[in-house]
This record gives sequence, C-alpha cells and structure tokens, in this order.
Amino acid sequence: MTVPTLMQNYQRQSYVTQLHKVYNEVQQATLRKLTDTNAINLIEAGLTTTDSMKTFLHDYFKVVQDCDNGVAAPCFVSDYKNLNGGSFTSINGNKWTAGACVSLASGASICMDRPNWFTITYNGVAQTAGNVFVDINGRKGPNIVGRDAFYMAIFTDGVLDTGNVTPICRTQGVCNGGSIENARLSGNACENSTTTSDYACFGKILNANWQMEY
Repeated sequence: MTVPTLMQNYQRQSYVTQLHKVYNEVQQATLRKLTDTNAINLIEAGLTTTDSMKTFLHDYFKVVQDCDNGVAAPCFVSDYKNLNGGSFTSINGNKWTAGACVSLASGASICMDRPNWFTITYNGVAQTAGNVFVDINGRKGPNIVGRDAFYMAIFTDGVLDTGNVTPICRTQGVCNGGSIENARLSGNACENSTTTSDYACFGKILNANWQMEY
C-alpha cells in the first residue's frame, strides 16, 4: 500500500471516529432526556418546538456558541459541497427554523430539528422525525458532505439514522426499499447529495459498520 493511500485511509478513519463521537453524544443526550422526563418518546419529553430544541441542546451538551443563523457563520460555512464537487444546495444557508443550531466544546457544530418536523408514511404507518446536520470540525475544511459534514435524521425514540429508517423499520423490518440497508441509501447517491432527502453518505457509514468505504 502506497503512502498516499495510507494517508487517505487514515484521514477517512479520523473523520469516522469524530463522527462516531458526536453520534454517541447525541444518543446519550436523548436517552438522558427520556430518563429525566420519564417519557417513552421525545415528543412526550417535550421536544416539540424550536425553543424546546434550543433548551435541550443547552441542557444536555457543552455548548460554546449559539448559531442563530443556521448553516452559516459563525458556526458553519455556507458553501458545503458534495463529493462530486457540486453544491449541497438545500443545506447551504439553511436557517434551520424547525430546531436549533449550536457549536460544541468538542469543535463540532450541529443543527437539530424537533423530532416531529416531518412525517414518513410507509405501509400505512406514519411516523415523525426531524433532520440533523453535523459538521464534525465546525468551519474547518474540507466542508464536504460525506467527509467532515453529515446529514441524518432523529426519530421520536431518540435514535439517529437516515430519513427512511424509522423505528418500525429498525425494530420490525418494515422498511421502504425492502431492507434497512436499502432504506439507508434512498435519495440521491452519497456523491451527489444536494437535497434534504439525501442521507446516503451517513447511510453508507452505518451499513459498513462505521467505516468510510467511499
């Protein structure tokens, strides 16, 4: 294996390690919220408004800065690219009006919707979720979706996954696409992420058991 290949593999794993840390931090926070409120889901726990999401982030994370401008300065850049070099148009400059955005002490910046922001209906079952955008190193480069920036969804049970992997998909196998693996890759391909339905980069990492194989 050549030195450039080794360096690329190291960088990929570094990105995934940092992403996994943020992922675990969010999962621990949602579990604590459910425990603290004796609730069975995040809606019952009161995460139903923009203000409640901002309070949640401040109560359960080490916040160093509010990001009231959404995916823009001072916490994010406003020109995220996909792996093909195109613009992630639906995210750049997004005000994130259904939730709140903050910068964390870890150096990551995160935007999180309330988990009743949108509804997914499959096989006659409707479930709600919200979108989440994470830049694992804030405004530092490369600011590419699928490398240091990732788009995902949060569900009412507090789990982060892609937008079609609902609780009933995860627990009962009732998935749009026939399997959880296929559901995670719905929307545009990872390399061409442009819209708020494009979760495939995060889906690829989950499907590969926390490896960046692209």
